[in-house]
Amino acid sequence: VQGDWSSDVCSSDLVTFGAAPLTIEDVVALAEGRATPALNPDPAFMARIQRGADFLDRLLAEEGVIYGVTTGYGDSVTRPVPTELVPELPLHLTRFHGCGLGADLELDAARAVLATRLCSLAQGVSGVSPALLERLCWLLEQDLVPRIPEEGSVGASGDLTPLSYVAAVLVGERELHHDGVLRPAAEVYRELGVTPLTLRPKEGLALMNGTSVMTALACLAYARTDYLMRLATRITALVSVAMGGNAFHFDERLFAAKPHPGMQGIAAWLREDLVAGELPRHSDRLQDRYSLRCAPHVIGVVADSLPWWRQLIENELNSANDNPLIDGEGEHVMHGGHFYGGHIAMAMDSMKAAVANLADLLDRQLAQLVDSKFNGGLPSNLSGAPEERQMINHGFKAVQIGVSAWTAEALKQTMPASVFSRSTECHNQDKVSMGTIAARDALRVLTLTEQVAAACLLAAVQGVELRLARPTPFTRPLGTALAAMVAQVRAEFAPLLEDRGLEPELRALIARIRQRHYPLYQDSSL
Repeated sequence: VQGDWSSDVCSSDLVTFGAAPLTIEDVVALAEGRATPALNPDPAFMARIQRGADFLDRLLAEEGVIYGVTTGYGDSVTRPVPTELVPELPLHLTRFHGCGLGADLELDAARAVLATRLCSLAQGVSGVSPALLERLCWLLEQDLVPRIPEEGSVGASGDLTPLSYVAAVLVGERELHHDGVLRPAAEVYRELGVTPLTLRPKEGLALMNGTSVMTALACLAYARTDYLMRLATRITALVSVAMGGNAFHFDERLFAAKPHPGMQGIAAWLREDLVAGELPRHSDRLQDRYSLRCAPHVIGVVADSLPWWRQLIENELNSANDNPLIDGEGEHVMHGGHFYGGHIAMAMDSMKAAVANLADLLDRQLAQLVDSKFNGGLPSNLSGAPEERQMINHGFKAVQIGVSAWTAEALKQTMPASVFSRSTECHNQDKVSMGTIAARDALRVLTLTEQVAAACLLAAVQGVELRLARPTPFTRPLGTALAAMVAQVRAEFAPLLEDRGLEPELRALIARIRQRHYPLYQDSSL
């Protein structure tokens, strides 16, 4: 597993487009406002970009036929566009795609969209002008964030409708976020003394015909999944202590017999947390139930999939994915289908299933922890009330119901989007990826699983404290990492002694999880 999301420190405060391949971490840093964008200052980079634009100009002067430049779009490819109307065509593309619906992308996601589109165009084979790259970089630098509705893309011919909101802002239409306020783009430009761009031939198509929305969402999903993997491991260790579980389930020799490296790494983290070498060899139950005993096998699927997901996402991030591609060096126009988002669709469909399994794992752990029939003598529902008030206090009873609901919804969201291709646009787009829907599904599953993790973390900390107050012959001392985690959570959230509404605390804890607030494991074991 690459990357350490346990820290908000960015490895570099400058992300340079067009110099070297970008990483998921680069996109996330830009999305979260922890990095500054820049274009490659090497004159050779801009010269390459300019050659593509110049080649298109020469073709137009010679009345060459270029899809989306001298023809209509999609199924309208057979309809030639007169030379005098060619300059107007890009603006029409941005306008007729202005039909997005649903919720707007969050600001971090919209920033990530700007970064991914700029990265694709900076590959130098899209036939755009240097001015377009400069303006996209300026939007990121000034934090002028387009409003982008999340619905309306089938993932081929790329993210046309959501990306039209980026193109529209560049020409001074629709809305953008400026200093946290949603305002008309034209009004902001007038205030800043900036002239909107006039899109050159193919620039509307180059901006919109690509996989940048799904890829942006995939970058954010990757970061959240990586952190959730770590958090689920830490929660498992806390639950194991609270339940009086068996550390020998994570024995290094045992896991040497099944050599999935990510799974082995999760087991190593659990051994580290549980100070396994200093523990009794068994509790009063020889084998823990599967949600503890098999936790490395469940969480390890995520750990072992992260490198594969990274490869798919970063290859897409650093690709030219519009159509046609323009080879300014060899002077070729290459018509193809790189806007098809199948790789991102597969990554997101598999990621959402793996993440939903984390929710299911934690849900099962919590169900044991609150149930006095299974939790080894802890109070029912983990109530911290004194004995004389136990009968009117219900502890985490409703929280466990909520966790069950969130888990069920997460599991329901795991139907693969990529198998629901629909023939669209007069059967020109007759096989599509649904990659953007898959990415949106993955983010929804992540949100639900973060809710589950927040509830389970609060319950696990309470369970540990109750266990230490009611030791058994098998109660283990807290290792340094677990003791620090309990102390940090308790510094921010009080124990549940008398019933109270936990919604504000759950929301605050979910926000901390989204911010990767709690330091978790380094990658040495993976």
